[in-house]
Amino acid sequence: MTTLRTPGPTIGVVGGGQLGRMLAEAAAPLGVEVIVLDPTPDCPAALVARDQIVADFDDEAGIRELAARSDVLTFEIELADQSVLERVSEKTGTPVHPKPSTLETIHDKLVQKRELEAAGVPVPPFRAVEDADDVRDAIDDYGAPVMLKARTGGYDGRGNVPVESKAEAEEALESVAGPAMVESFVDFEREVSVIAVKGENETAAFPIGENVHEDEILRETIVPARSSEAVEERAREVAEDVLEVMDGRGVYGIELFETTDGKVLLNEIAPRPHNSGHWTIEGAQSSQFEQHVRAVLGWPLAATDLRSPTVMTNLLADVDEEQEARLGDIDRILETPGANLHWYGKREARPLRKMGHVTVTARDDEGVAALRDRAVSIRESVTFE
Repeated sequence: MTTLRTPGPTIGVVGGGQLGRMLAEAAAPLGVEVIVLDPTPDCPAALVARDQIVADFDDEAGIRELAARSDVLTFEIELADQSVLERVSEKTGTPVHPKPSTLETIHDKLVQKRELEAAGVPVPPFRAVEDADDVRDAIDDYGAPVMLKARTGGYDGRGNVPVESKAEAEEALESVAGPAMVESFVDFEREVSVIAVKGENETAAFPIGENVHEDEILRETIVPARSSEAVEERAREVAEDVLEVMDGRGVYGIELFETTDGKVLLNEIAPRPHNSGHWTIEGAQSSQFEQHVRAVLGWPLAATDLRSPTVMTNLLADVDEEQEARLGDIDRILETPGANLHWYGKREARPLRKMGHVTVTARDDEGVAALRDRAVSIRESVTFE
């Protein structure tokens, strides 16, 4: 094995949002520097990264500059262009992790589901749809409701439309505005996720988290999930199968459904650190961001054991229209032992935009239900000014 030294290499990150910011925070103690590329000047990651290249996510000249200044490239946003990354990597010799081929698979949810199904990963019944008649046919076969999804570009619930009846098919398809697919509606007990890591010659996974969504936006992640040991074991097995399909090193956020009859079905995959893994910063022996840094560099992975039961709750902008981003009444967060504030440094607050998160770790023998109630109460004490 090659002897590792610090100060170490430089990672180039396509995207400079909150994930890039937290990647740079995790890289610094390891002696690893981060340069980000993002079209927004003074993006959230700019404050903590070594430098920012201001360029669009598909700007080949900008990504070539990023590659020239980096030892490895990665991305924190799926808007990165896989073909540009592949060309730049070939021309500069700078590797990209996860591989651009994985990003290509992830970009199209229909392609993603087909590849995973072919590999034996359990997924809900799905199909491509071209028009409203196809949606109505899916309702005949799957029953109502069905979930209509944009094949590309959707995130945080955007592009996901439940269709309750055949009469809604045309309007729902118009709202998606592009290539679409339909999935049968899953009768789930809870939504869970596994933050899994693919290293050079090893894999790892954090304990599974239970995710609470409202309007398709993640509100809280509860760890450990209130699932049976059998479900937890099955979720880890599915995560391992997913990693076999994915090409390239890094962290993968794997979202799953735990059905009412105890089965585990794949929902979606993010080939990067994921919102449902933010709890790991305080709640685990290592964070998902440190693991991503280690993985893309080919360094040994860290331990993923749980330190303490933890709840992560998102700070969503409670505003009616765009305004300057200012957070008030943070006293309770700062005064509460085990509560940790993470502010993302975004300049503008927009309705339901993720502005930060709070993690709360358990006191003594506090149960996860009580812990969640305490975390939500702390979150609700915060105001947007």
